[in-house]
Amino acid sequence: MGICRIVGFMLLWSLFGVADAKQVDEIHFQAKRIAPARLQSPWALVQLPDERWLITEREGNLVLLGEHPRVTRIPLDLPALYYAGQGGLLDVALTQDFPLSGRILLTFSQGTGDKNHLAVATAVLENDQVHDLKVIFSVTPDKDTPVHFGGRLAVMNDGTWLVTTGDGFDFREQAQKRTSQLGKILRIREDGQAPKDNPFADAPFVFSYGHRNPQGLVIDEQHNKIYAHEHGPDGGDEINLIQPASNYGWPVATQGLDYSGARISPFTSYEGMVEPLFNWSPSVAPSSMILYQGSLFPTLDGQLLVTTLKAQTLIAVDIGAKPVHSREIFATIMQKARLRDIAVGNDGAIYILTDGENATVFRIAPLK
Repeated sequence: MGICRIVGFMLLWSLFGVADAKQVDEIHFQAKRIAPARLQSPWALVQLPDERWLITEREGNLVLLGEHPRVTRIPLDLPALYYAGQGGLLDVALTQDFPLSGRILLTFSQGTGDKNHLAVATAVLENDQVHDLKVIFSVTPDKDTPVHFGGRLAVMNDGTWLVTTGDGFDFREQAQKRTSQLGKILRIREDGQAPKDNPFADAPFVFSYGHRNPQGLVIDEQHNKIYAHEHGPDGGDEINLIQPASNYGWPVATQGLDYSGARISPFTSYEGMVEPLFNWSPSVAPSSMILYQGSLFPTLDGQLLVTTLKAQTLIAVDIGAKPVHSREIFATIMQKARLRDIAVGNDGAIYILTDGENATVFRIAPLK
């Protein structure tokens, strides 16, 4: 177990860029690797009621991680799994009745290099085996790129599910077309059908649109709010407060540039389109997010915690501050690893899943 002490610098960001002010923030913590086996390109983790962790690997495996050295790897029979680029098995989430039914939801990319899409499936996890796997929803239209799938899941209070979808990279104009499901946050029932109270009659699954590649999704049940973050191009990573029927601008309005340095749009804001709650320029490549509501780290209570791939750090975003600002936390703990996912455990500690071919899980708790 490594014991770390961090003195991090709080980087204050305004809505339109980086502020000059800096503030020292000191958090004392201890960290422990809890994954004895090397995880291969994992994407998501969720804790089960029996304290074990359920982790997805993009090549199509579920990993059950218990106390050392208990690791069980379950290959899934995902129909037409497309494992390439950013694709593969992505998110996993427990249904609200999981303790009784054992049902889980999964997202994965499906198809071929010439014709692929994001799919949502249900399955039953029972006795360390997965059965009754069934695809309940497929994003349309198909695309021919191996990137920008979105893929994050979150369950709402009424039992319906939000699913994020990417714009497919080469199809960014589709994000503004409501009849396309690319570049959207979709809302589906657990059987894969469209809820009758979704906002658009001509696009029955669409909840919000104008997104690029959203991979962070948080539902604040206490305050009835939804937060999502998405990858911008070169700059323009965003956190948005999601409202049904709203247009979040991509690619008409963005604070990012094309990777070539060219301007994507002359607009950083546009009438009728929602501006981001928070923006990172330059990019940090946000990969997942939680709303921390706990007592172990009281200075983080009520803040969004965001894992990053490019910045290779964990960022706390104080959404209650005016202006909203962020700071890096636990900066020494992962030693500049790409961070893929984050969760709060049943014990209240923070768990971080790293990215790549030799990934691991860290448990972070206060230094005693």
